[in-house]
Amino acid sequence: QVQLVESGGGSVQTGGSLRLSCAVSGRTFSSLAMGWFRQAPGKEREFVASINRNWSGRTVYADFVKGRFTISRDNGKNTVYLQMNSLKPEDTAVYYCAADLNYRGATPGLYDYWGQGTQVTVSS
Repeated sequence: QVQLVESGGGSVQTGGSLRLSCAVSGRTFSSLAMGWFRQAPGKEREFVASINRNWSGRTVYADFVKGRFTISRDNGKNTVYLQMNSLKPEDTAVYYCAADLNYRGATPGLYDYWGQGTQVTVSS
């Protein structure tokens, strides 16, 4: 059973930075494609960024985070990161880490494994 545990959320002011981490266990990490999603109150869960399995490492970003957020993975630590810079109030949401044995891109319903989420709050 794959387990994902997010951390690193918190409260920051506009323009600030946070780095989210997602620690993965239960499966060879390099075999997993990973994604970050977010969900604001009253809104659908939306795609933020994804990174393919280790031998590809291809990254994809939602348009609204391009140039501000960076997804990366550390196979030695079984962890995927989301570095978030230049944060805006509209980035406020619960951020979720997701994993799958196949690359699933931006479609949340296709990911098999999810973390519990971490809250990010950006104040103006």
